[in-house]
Amino acid sequence: MDTAGHIFSLQRSNGGVPKLPIREATVTELGLEGDRQRDRRYHGGPERALCLFSLEEILALQAEGHPIYPGSTGENVTIAGLDWNELKVGVCLALGDEVVIQISSFAVPCNNIAESFEDGKFVRISQKTHPGESRLYARILKTGELRVGQAVRVVPQPAAEQILS
Repeated sequence: MDTAGHIFSLQRSNGGVPKLPIREATVTELGLEGDRQRDRRYHGGPERALCLFSLEEILALQAEGHPIYPGSTGENVTIAGLDWNELKVGVCLALGDEVVIQISSFAVPCNNIAESFEDGKFVRISQKTHPGESRLYARILKTGELRVGQAVRVVPQPAAEQILS
């Protein structure tokens, strides 16, 4: 598995999609400072503090004719250079020099992101129908500052525990 990538873009919004690009952000236990979610039953909170997506997946979807772009499906962090298909629940990532997260679940797509897909077929990024092509939710293990261009690394579980101590 590719174990290193980088932050291609960061996005936040005052609620809903698209999330708009920013160059840097403070990450709290609840995600990017200043980011809001419209429906807290399904988005946000400590177990869904950040939504992540792969730049390579976005580009592949664009090649299929979908009008998707970073932030249009509600992700906060667009990551380039990681083997997305290998990221599973429980995997820890170090984002930049400070932030450590753990994948908590696959993000279930909903009709709010339909405009990002040809004919509104948002299930195109469902983990159930297209494994390895879903957005990911993550919990925050260590807060800090993020900037576009910073490294993203897969961190083995014991290493993540050391970072936290």
